[in-house]
Amino acid sequence: MYAFVRNQSRSTSWAVQVMWVSHLDDAKAWVKINGMEEEFSGTMSFSVVAALFEGGLALLAVGIGWALGRQPLDTFHFSFGNLGWSILATLPLLGFFRFSLKSSWQPFAQIRKILDETFLPLFRQCSLLELAMIAFLAGLGEEMLFRGVVQGWIGDKIGGPWGIGLGLTISAVIFGLLHGITLTYAILAFGIGLYLGVVWQLTGNLFVPITIHALYDFLALVYLLCRPTPETTPPSDNLKQEK
Repeated sequence: MYAFVRNQSRSTSWAVQVMWVSHLDDAKAWVKINGMEEEFSGTMSFSVVAALFEGGLALLAVGIGWALGRQPLDTFHFSFGNLGWSILATLPLLGFFRFSLKSSWQPFAQIRKILDETFLPLFRQCSLLELAMIAFLAGLGEEMLFRGVVQGWIGDKIGGPWGIGLGLTISAVIFGLLHGITLTYAILAFGIGLYLGVVWQLTGNLFVPITIHALYDFLALVYLLCRPTPETTPPSDNLKQEK
């Protein structure tokens, strides 16, 4: 999940940056800066804005797919067997996520600092249901766009092993660039994009990477919001009430 962040430094004017959260993601960061969260008071909640943003990616995928003559959900098929495989395939990502939280490596510490100070405060106003909605729409919209349209179109256009490889690589590169709050995280997001792309290529079913993406985002978000660390504030009342 990614977000456009309006950032103001002491020496420069307003700038626009693209930022990403732990592969969870973030359409929210841009309201954090300098108390901008208050701008949502009396209008619409942050969860609604985030959901509209992520859901908009699905519409964007449909529009781009229409222009390219490709339907993003052509390979989407539900089955309980694929649901089970999706859950199992989420475990390696969660394992690495856990490792990154425990690691003392400076690039990982920098990512954690950005998460704790910039992104997580925006999520604390969300209930579990709202977090699940945002995670689902992030998985749906981003996988439709990056795997269903970009990777699939390039693979079909070029054809053969070269088409599969280029589609996989190019979609993962774009995915990494748009999700990079740091160079390290851009590389990690590139790796996640490769992983999801390979899963889609092997299963031939977009339901699988969508489910992996959404489930990972939701579980990682809930863990980040609830984990007891001195650097973060206690879990939100909404999360406490729904647990």
